[in-house]
Amino acid sequence: MGNRTALYAQHVALQARLVDFGGWDMPLHYGSQIEEHHQVRRHAGMFDVSHMTVVDIHGDHALSFLRRVLANDVAKLGVGRALYSVMLNADAGIIDDLTVYRLESGYRLIVNCGTRDKDLAWLRQQGEMFGLAITYRDDLSIVAVQGPRAMEFVVPNLAADPAAVTTLAPFNAIYTGNHWLIARTGYTGEDGLEIVLPHADAIALWRALQIVGVTPAGLAARDTLRLEAGFNLYGQDMDETTHPLESKLGWTLAWKPEDRDFIGRRALATIRGVGSQRRLTGIVLETKGVIRHGQRVLLADGATGEVTSGIFSPTLGYSIGFARVPVSVADGPCTVDVRGKVLPARLVKTPFVRHGRQ
Repeated sequence: MGNRTALYAQHVALQARLVDFGGWDMPLHYGSQIEEHHQVRRHAGMFDVSHMTVVDIHGDHALSFLRRVLANDVAKLGVGRALYSVMLNADAGIIDDLTVYRLESGYRLIVNCGTRDKDLAWLRQQGEMFGLAITYRDDLSIVAVQGPRAMEFVVPNLAADPAAVTTLAPFNAIYTGNHWLIARTGYTGEDGLEIVLPHADAIALWRALQIVGVTPAGLAARDTLRLEAGFNLYGQDMDETTHPLESKLGWTLAWKPEDRDFIGRRALATIRGVGSQRRLTGIVLETKGVIRHGQRVLLADGATGEVTSGIFSPTLGYSIGFARVPVSVADGPCTVDVRGKVLPARLVKTPFVRHGRQ
């Protein structure tokens, strides 16, 4: 038996297919991952993402600490703003990717569940000299509501001023007095909110959204949605053996000011100086079949690459994915070894789908 979120009983009642995900018993789907995917693209869906790790950081030197351990620069953040970043080791390997929020009295990080212990150990080790309180908030759940009609359904059910929520810009959040963090963020390529809240409130919100017709969606739909939207998945598209410049994450690196010595900067500067040898790009299969993680990409010049993520896209009706290939290879025709069959494919730019459109 794995860890269980506060919403576990709701998933059982909905007859979800439960699987082990990063040590958590999580819903893969509730009957049809394709239908759940389409509901998010066309209407509204909700996800239990309480397996993600919430970490609060407080202390006089919290800003200096985060400017050291994160590759993006949290000095950009005003209160209520959010920022996506990677956390690197000294060799520029990606320890994790995360979202950081600036609160009135400190910062909140949302990191991946499978890297929880590693991340907490790294943060505490690096934070020893900063005199910080680094707290794992296992008293909180996270519910994501996504889709073109998500705001319409979720806003009336929130413990917050509706006007304050509806006017939130992307990557902005409000923190209420009842320990709710309501953020206009997501992992699907659609509009919506991610809500961090106490466990009991999460159960009440989930039930209220069910009543008004918001579709529960599981990990399978979350994966197809994120890949269509061009979002990386930690452990597949990036990990400690890869660096941001070969993972389509150069945009998350804040090189200025030049005197900010974030962990991994020196290694990245060396890589940037000589040029990255690999890059991450999109790939589409041009015949029937489904490409999957780990399959070999065969390129016109005899070089090879590898599929890092691959799915059948419910929105597009064919298989798509990410591939890591030599940087010298331009987008265009290639082939993929799919279970011993060499199938025609094409390297393409991402994202594949945003806001329901190809």
